[in-house]
Amino acid sequence: MALKDLLDTPSSGSLGRPRNLWSMLHLDPVLMVLILVLVCAGLFVLYSGADRNIDVVKAQGVRLAVAFVVMLVFAQLDPAVFRRWAPWLYGVGIVALAAVLVVGVGAKGAQRWLALPGLPRFQPSELMKLVVPMMAAWYLSRHYIPPRLPQVAVGLAIVLVPMVMIIEQPDLGTSLLVGMAGIFVVFFAGISWKLISACLAMVSVSAPLMWFFVMRDYQKQRVLTLLDPQSDPLGAGWNIIQSKTAIGSGGLEGKGWLLGTQSHLEFLPESHTDFIVAVLAEEFGFVGMMLLLTLYLLIILRCLYIAVTAQDSFSRLVAGALTMTFFIYVFVNIGMVSGLLPVVGVPLPLVSYGGTSSVTLMAAFGVLMSIHTHRRMITA
Repeated sequence: MALKDLLDTPSSGSLGRPRNLWSMLHLDPVLMVLILVLVCAGLFVLYSGADRNIDVVKAQGVRLAVAFVVMLVFAQLDPAVFRRWAPWLYGVGIVALAAVLVVGVGAKGAQRWLALPGLPRFQPSELMKLVVPMMAAWYLSRHYIPPRLPQVAVGLAIVLVPMVMIIEQPDLGTSLLVGMAGIFVVFFAGISWKLISACLAMVSVSAPLMWFFVMRDYQKQRVLTLLDPQSDPLGAGWNIIQSKTAIGSGGLEGKGWLLGTQSHLEFLPESHTDFIVAVLAEEFGFVGMMLLLTLYLLIILRCLYIAVTAQDSFSRLVAGALTMTFFIYVFVNIGMVSGLLPVVGVPLPLVSYGGTSSVTLMAAFGVLMSIHTHRRMITA
């Protein structure tokens, strides 16, 4: 059978519409095309950010291929599977985080990985980016929506326990993403603005206590550097000063692909990972940045559409939370590179070099596609 025949062959779909190759694979064509465009653009920029090192691009290509396979696998699973397994996965994740604190593998002053015999080491906190919102959605969807204060308290506890454990590793960036993913679930469940205001007031009051008793010295230094990077221009402030210089020197249309000076003359650190957006801004200017932000916006809008059209509370809460987590990835990375937020080591989604974050993000997209393509027909 020809590919065109396969694409056009009618079949009974979950919504009673003719099925095609996209629906048979449980993939959303709009979201898939947008992701492919972003990935291709990311590899294009990565080649320059890695100083024309084609091996880095090939390695990232292999990691993205694995990530796409993970997305395809997740897309095949019915949302009921995620709902059923959420408590078990959450329990395994908590046990794994506890094991990291006791027998975890350390690197560069952080203890974030587990090394099991016969398996490559892995980072349990990455798993929690998906599991925490699923667990919070599982719990809240079992009660009346909007939830009452006791249910909100339990939902927040589900989020805060792994968040605190990840902070202890220490890994502030990942703990922020895990915490926001879970908090978005609680927010989308419909809590009152009075309760939101009370929570914000509590955070504001506790901020001084966190500064003196919770935050580590290097985390305090990041905040101080954000407020005054010129206080240590050759030390802690070097990264952000060079990043802002690269972004500003790009102007309207940029210097041209492979012609950026900050990255290729090695002024800009981590130019192929956390600070890759500075490379893009220098070489493609304001126009290139607006195109990138437009692409991200389209992906977010499509994911929000999937969340709005989901047919049950669990799916809506999970889809909304995963979408906003993707937004936080973009917001925090661009914010820290441009000097608006402290540097916390959050990569630019599907553009920065890295395998773990790419696999996690593509798994989240697989969950979103599963929610969208497994909808059932609602009969009168």
